[in-house]
Amino acid sequence: MNDTSLATTAAPATSSPWAPFRQRVFTVMWFAMLVGNMGTWMRDVGAGWLMTTLSPSATAVAMVQVATTLPIFLLSLPAGALADIVDRRRLLIGINVALGVVAAALGVVTHLGAMTPVLLILGLMCAGIGVALTQPVQQSLTPLLVARPLLRSAVALNSMGLNVSRAIGPALGGVVVASLGVAATFYLDAASYLAVIGALWWWKGASAPAAAGTPEQIGAAMRAGLRYAWHAPALQRVLLRAGSFFIFASAWWALLPIIARRELGGGPGYYGVLLSCVGAGAVAGAILLPTLRARWSAETSLRGGLAATVLVLVLLAAVREQVAAAAVMVLAGGAWIVVLTIANVTAQTQLPNWVRGRGLALYLSVFYGAMALGSFLWGQLADLAGVPAALGCAAGVGALSCLLAWRRPLPEGEPDLSPSGHWPLPVLAPEMAHRLDGEQAERDIGPVLITVEYQVRPQDVAGFLRALHAFSPQRLRDGAWQWGIYEDLARPGIFVEHFLVASWAEHQRQHHRVSVADADLQAHVRAFHAGSEPPQVRHLIAANPPTRP
Repeated sequence: MNDTSLATTAAPATSSPWAPFRQRVFTVMWFAMLVGNMGTWMRDVGAGWLMTTLSPSATAVAMVQVATTLPIFLLSLPAGALADIVDRRRLLIGINVALGVVAAALGVVTHLGAMTPVLLILGLMCAGIGVALTQPVQQSLTPLLVARPLLRSAVALNSMGLNVSRAIGPALGGVVVASLGVAATFYLDAASYLAVIGALWWWKGASAPAAAGTPEQIGAAMRAGLRYAWHAPALQRVLLRAGSFFIFASAWWALLPIIARRELGGGPGYYGVLLSCVGAGAVAGAILLPTLRARWSAETSLRGGLAATVLVLVLLAAVREQVAAAAVMVLAGGAWIVVLTIANVTAQTQLPNWVRGRGLALYLSVFYGAMALGSFLWGQLADLAGVPAALGCAAGVGALSCLLAWRRPLPEGEPDLSPSGHWPLPVLAPEMAHRLDGEQAERDIGPVLITVEYQVRPQDVAGFLRALHAFSPQRLRDGAWQWGIYEDLARPGIFVEHFLVASWAEHQRQHHRVSVADADLQAHVRAFHAGSEPPQVRHLIAANPPTRP
């Protein structure tokens, strides 16, 4: 049975934030990811605490965070390209097997007493590489798990699942470290991947292709993802806002092991309690978020999360009581999940399916790049000036992020980015169709020049040009690398739009990528056409010289 039908049928009538759990596939995958993330959090507790025993340096402790986040920053875009062009189910199964092996190896080395700071960092970097390759793929599967009207709720529940694991995993990790030792957290992490592998083995729908047409090559797919982001101002705004938050919020994440041990005099159990408080606050925030969103806009809710995180940093710099610090971490978790969920959902709603993996990879690159850079900087500053000073400086950067929120608000609305299907493939002459027959020929023949000729009345020229320039980013996002509009000097009122595409295969993909929102903009442009016939479209292939036999 193909369970993708559960996600592609008509949307359920209910608007409950819990509605995605009525989809069996979503529920199975949600709980599998919950178990896998719990194992990861137990591993992180063990790794963070192990580093405090291997090295007293705040920078070394912060490097644990860097080791797990830097690979995601570096590899997210290639991983996102893979998410859009390969069999995602096979990729996820293979990588989760590898992650289990890495976790087990960390456990063995620690158990034998051979672990060093360098080996720990290298092992965590290997694990980070695996996460970098899986996260964009996992997130790109969400539209296959639920119907589109439930996407916002599904993303919010996925975020809540991550933070439920954050509430349970660290507490278990602290108990395991205290009772069984650090090596046991690595072994349990290795075992947790079996749940993810089993769920993916059961759900065949993860193999569904992300886009129709000839599959892209990895290099071209990466360029297409970057091109889309370059010509998508709404997505750029989400990335800017997300990066400005994570750069300063990374301070308490990176320094928490040092805060627990050195500043507050706690042991591994107390460190686990602090992380559990973060998770508990995040779960509470996820539960309350639908209520907040019913009363406030996404932008207002996000600004509230920013302000609360600045307050958390100020309080952590001042508080010296363990119970008070635990209460602060509850607030930290709530603020974190509010910002994370709103940024993630907004990024998802600004991406069509064909580029979703690459777009989310860019979002993750910003997320983890800011976390890695921030963790390193705050760790260095803590060594030089002390933990309270580092937290205070991070709070100052957070205040600047709050100011940015007023200048660069989040995009409003959710455009319909589903394929419109209104743009038919061009009709070719028989001899040209023969030349373009075959996947390799489609990729190699090009570039392709497409021209569209419009006839516009003099009084409509200004409105036509405004509408066409508003529509031009769609051409560039979906495949064109050059676009322009010209008026015929011999026939005033005759305008020729042109755009260049790298190959015939890429232009065919362009036809499939046009969204409903783009089709509405295109219809607005064509409303200015005054000719009795539709605008004339021509497709021209570069006349390259023939190769010698």
